[in-house]
Amino acid sequence: MSERFINSILVRGVNWIGDAVMTIPAIRALKRAHKGTKISLLVKPAVVPVFEGDPHVDEIIVYEERFEGPVGKLQLACALRKKRFSKAILLQNAFDAALIAFLAGIPERIGYNRDGRGFLLTKPIAYNNDDRKIHHITYYLNLLNAAGIPADYRHPWIYLALEERLATRERIASLNRPVLGINPGATFGSAKRWLPGRFAEVAGWFIKETKGSVLIFGGKSEMAIAEAIEKLAKGQLGVYAGAEPSDDETHMLMNVAGKTSLRELMALIAECDVLLTNDSGPMHLAYGVGTPVVAIFGSTAPDLTGPVGYRNTVIKKDFSCSPCFERTCTNGDLRCMYTVTSEEVFFKIKDMLPRKRAVFFDRDGTLCRDAHYLNNWKDFEVFPETEQVRTLKEAGFSIIGITNQSGIDRGLVSESFVKDVNKVFTERYGFDDFYYCPHGPDELCSCRKPEPDMLLKARALHGINLRQSYVVGDKDADMLLAKAVGAQGILVTTGKQKESPYADVVVDTLKDAVKIIMAHENNQH
Repeated sequence: MSERFINSILVRGVNWIGDAVMTIPAIRALKRAHKGTKISLLVKPAVVPVFEGDPHVDEIIVYEERFEGPVGKLQLACALRKKRFSKAILLQNAFDAALIAFLAGIPERIGYNRDGRGFLLTKPIAYNNDDRKIHHITYYLNLLNAAGIPADYRHPWIYLALEERLATRERIASLNRPVLGINPGATFGSAKRWLPGRFAEVAGWFIKETKGSVLIFGGKSEMAIAEAIEKLAKGQLGVYAGAEPSDDETHMLMNVAGKTSLRELMALIAECDVLLTNDSGPMHLAYGVGTPVVAIFGSTAPDLTGPVGYRNTVIKKDFSCSPCFERTCTNGDLRCMYTVTSEEVFFKIKDMLPRKRAVFFDRDGTLCRDAHYLNNWKDFEVFPETEQVRTLKEAGFSIIGITNQSGIDRGLVSESFVKDVNKVFTERYGFDDFYYCPHGPDELCSCRKPEPDMLLKARALHGINLRQSYVVGDKDADMLLAKAVGAQGILVTTGKQKESPYADVVVDTLKDAVKIIMAHENNQH
């Protein structure tokens, strides 16, 4: 390849929020396969917030309105040519995506051979109609694999800054827990929308039975639907239209439709215990931030665009006419939506609500001496105070281990040895589970603390209410993890840190940590 081209890759992204989330695994795979290479993402303004703060994307180039039309496309191509990209990956299927990459003089252009654009690509990837009968995440990964770029599946993860999480938590501080998010809209068309009255029924039942609250989402075009649901739900709760909101009401219902940016919407969804939604952009945002989803499908197919991740639920009725992929029902009866009852949706939500409390423990420096990449049994020394965790288990807590093990990625520790060490805590000390992240810090993965994926997995598989739980560890990463999910963070000084600005409490030993937790529980009850 000519030396005049910089070692950088242009990724032509997609235009819709849901599709954008489904491209995330492919973008991560591209970054893993080209370490040290600059990844630039060309996307329209509507999806930019999905990728803001994503460490796998080095640059976001906004496809502005001024680039529409022949002259605009030439201007964009000229701007891209100056950046001297060495490769273009076209996740978008459009002819224009290939044309712009060609006009920009990018020497290697990879994309599916469809929409009449094969002659513009240097590596056209064979396409047939069966390629669109698989989940869209797999569709994008397959493009890379077929081009010789190794691309395995990783969960689509949207990165939220701690400041965003804390500001959002403050915004909804008045709401009772648990919080049910409701997203009643779907921009594609009415064939994807469940009935407002049934959303309202579920909202009313949820508030009455759980003593929790409901948060209603929607874009500016969906404000009328959100307001209708809010009004119906209030009527079900005995709140009269036009009445001044009571203190109880402000704790149980909040309508933010049309009042959020996309980043604010993502952070709000992340604070929900469950999201009830149609097949829509917010559905994809929900699993991207780790929130459990109950998704109602009508005219579309969950096999193609359904939620991925831990313990999400899809409700869909099968008819001869579905999936039709129409914007409006051509039969005029919308039977695929009418036959989904409020009762079955409500019971699915109830089943998904996390109810157990847990104490999460870091391993090295917290439960055992930090031997710096523990890789043999002679250096394995469990702190005597680890026996104290049994007290927490007897009090009804789930006990779960969480540990970063970058030594696996670096070849310093065998994964089987890590599993054997973790097994000591499950078999000898009664831990309910033990999770580990095998990736190095350069992977920028969603499971390496302080990112919360290990805790979110535990929430889904063990039914853990993270906001009534604790994280005990010896590092800032553990305390930041607690902050991210709304748990209490307790720093023990048995490791390398003697203080942390992110800790709620600092103690000397595990025994002290157990005392603090038990005292707090006794005060609560």
